[in-house]
Order: sequence, then C-alpha cells, then structure tokens
Amino acid sequence: MGVMRRRTFLRRAAWVAAGVASAWRGRSIASSAAAPHVVIVGAGFAGGCCALELRRLSPMLRVTLLDADARYISCPMSNEALVGLRSMQSLTVTRAGLERAGVRFVQEHVTGIDPRGRRVRLRGGSAIAYDTLVVAPGIRFLYGTPEGYDESAPLRMPHAWQAGPQTQLLAAQLRAMTDGGTVAISVPAGLMRCPPGPYERASLVADWLRRHRPRSKVLVFDANNHFPRQDVFTAAWQQMYPGMIEWIAPVDGGAITRVDSKTCTLYSSSGTHRVAVANVIPPQAPGMLAADSGLAAGHGWCPVKPTTFESQLLEGVHVIGDACIAGAMPKSASAARSQALQCAAAISASFAGGTVPAADFDSVCYSLLSAESALAIHGKFSVRDEEIRQDSPAALPQAQAPSAARAREATDWYERMRSQCFGV
Repeated sequence: MGVMRRRTFLRRAAWVAAGVASAWRGRSIASSAAAPHVVIVGAGFAGGCCALELRRLSPMLRVTLLDADARYISCPMSNEALVGLRSMQSLTVTRAGLERAGVRFVQEHVTGIDPRGRRVRLRGGSAIAYDTLVVAPGIRFLYGTPEGYDESAPLRMPHAWQAGPQTQLLAAQLRAMTDGGTVAISVPAGLMRCPPGPYERASLVADWLRRHRPRSKVLVFDANNHFPRQDVFTAAWQQMYPGMIEWIAPVDGGAITRVDSKTCTLYSSSGTHRVAVANVIPPQAPGMLAADSGLAAGHGWCPVKPTTFESQLLEGVHVIGDACIAGAMPKSASAARSQALQCAAAISASFAGGTVPAADFDSVCYSLLSAESALAIHGKFSVRDEEIRQDSPAALPQAQAPSAARAREATDWYERMRSQCFGV
C-alpha cells in the first residue's frame, strides 16, 4: 500500500471508530487535523445558514467561514431603512452568533480556488486547505449598462442594491428633494437579486412622498415586460397612490439606454428624462470569485446539481445563494436559506456515509406596500427531471391580498432569518 493510500486508510479507520464516516467516498483529507474541514466563502444569508446547519448536523466537522467584511448588512428590509421605517443598525449583524455556534470566522478576501490542491487563496498570499468547499459569492454589478453608468455613477445615481452606504445616500437624496420632483427607478433586464424589490421600493418611496412631498411622483422604468405579482402591486398603487406611481414598460420606453449622472438625466426610446432622484439598478452577475474560478457558465451564472448544489463545472465545489442557477427558485434570501440547508445536509451525509435527503425547497418574499401593509409571495419547489421546479402557485390564496397581517409576518420572518442564518 502506497504512503498516501495508507494515510487515507488510517484516517478512514479513525472516523469509523468514531462512528461518523462509514463511507468516505475515497477522498483524502486536505488538512492535517483529524476532523474534515469544510470551508465556506461568503458570509451572507446562504453562507451563514450553511455554516450553522453543518455545525448542527455534524458537530465533529471543522467549519471555517471566510468573508472580507467583519459585519453583514442585510438587503432584506433595507427598503424600510431607506424611508426611515427602521434603522441601519437593525440591518447589521456581526459574526459573533456564528462563532458562538462553533464556526471559525476569518475576515479575509478570497482571491482564487485551487480545486486540485483543495485550497482557497487569500489576498495576502496565504491559503486555507479544505476537504469540501462551499462558495456563496453573492452578486456583482455589471457597470457600463446603461451607457454612462460606470463605477463612479452610483455616487450620484445610487443603486442601493447592496445595503449600506448606498442605502444611506439614496435616503439622503430623497430627503433633500423639493416637493414636485420626480423619483426614477430603473430596473434592469435579466436575472437579478430580489425580483420584487424594485416595486416594493417604488411603493415605500410613494408612501414617504405622500407624507412629505405630496406633489411628487415615482417613475418605474422597467426593461422587463412583466414583474412578480404585477396585478397585486398595480391594484395597490391605484388604490393607495393614485396618479403617483407610473410603471413604464419596455415598449413605452421603459428600458433606460443611457444616463448622465452629472445632470441626473435618463435616456430611453421615449426621450430624455431629467429627474430629482435617479435610482439606477444595474444588471447583475455572480461575484468575481465565481467568474474567475470557472464556476460561471456562458450565461454568466453558476450551474449546480439540484440535490447537492455541487458545481456542474468545478468538481468538489458547491455553490449556493444568488450566484447559482437553481431552476425556478428566485434569487432571494429565503431561497438562499433553503438551498443552504439542502447543501449542508448533502455535505453532512457525504461525510457520515448517509443518503442525501430528497430536496424540498421553499421561498417567501415579503413586499411592503406602505408602512402598514404588505404582500407575500410564496413558492415551494422540488427536483423533477434533474431540475428544480415550482410545485405551487407563486402566492398562496390567503396571502395574495395585501394586509397589515402580512406586514407583521414580514417583521417576524426577518427576525427568524437573522437567527437561522447568523445565530442572533
């Protein structure tokens, strides 16, 4: 027996003696410690939930969570912060809850993946070895679309699609505008984080304008022909904000083709639109780590195996959250949580010699229409014909009508998400 095979045999034997690794699937351990090492890159909702679930399912595993930021600012509920309904502090979590659960958090920027050597490279030049790798890189913005929306443009036309300073900047611009001005929201075509988010934002901005700038209005320039629960949103806008919100379809000039951030001007096929506040949301793609490491396909996103979330392009690497292509599932925090739970269960089963459980996913998106009313968009998903497909209508019948009860549910849901994904 060769040296490497003998080492692998002895490590397997140790795990069998502990009763946790009856089937090691022939992989040698990449680290020098006895316990297998799972490394997770990206400590948002997906990465945090996966780390906590691995600790719950397999306490013997070593779990390391890597992220460049010491804190995480939540995009869910950030539209509330935008209009003063909650504080930025309420959106911010530290890594203390994860560390209390036994997750090792390392504040480092990951620059690359070495799948053959089973290690991730860090900005300072060092590397961390892994036995299994999970990548949750989130999104990046494709600057340059529309024309003129370069990396400096958000300083004048904030997208606020990454919660934090952009949220605060857009909020300040709203407060500074004079009554009678126009707020423009530009929605990109293609896959994006939180598809209902721009329309919730339009609703909450209109609610704020109604109370503080009543002669103002909101224009939603949309590059998409339809949006989630358009019928419910439109009915609510007509009832709650008559004449204040105008949705502009692509055929009517909704697709913004160029911007001038210095003059706060947007251009489309319908003409020139100079506005008081321009919220331009650019197109999106997976974080650069996914693109640089070969995890992203030609369409720009990361294809995965639907029951394990293993990459279809890079062996031994799992991809969860907004960066992956997960069939009919939306790019939402609740979908990311559901994917993380399944991914953790698959990884735990691989180390313990068990069977990967059947995939059963869910997602819910709460969209506030005002400070007191919200709608909920529910979905359940399962794997059929090697693809994640939706099992139920997009919204449950009892949840279709906006209500104060849905708004209370949204607050409770957010607190549960913080607990399940960050241990707080």
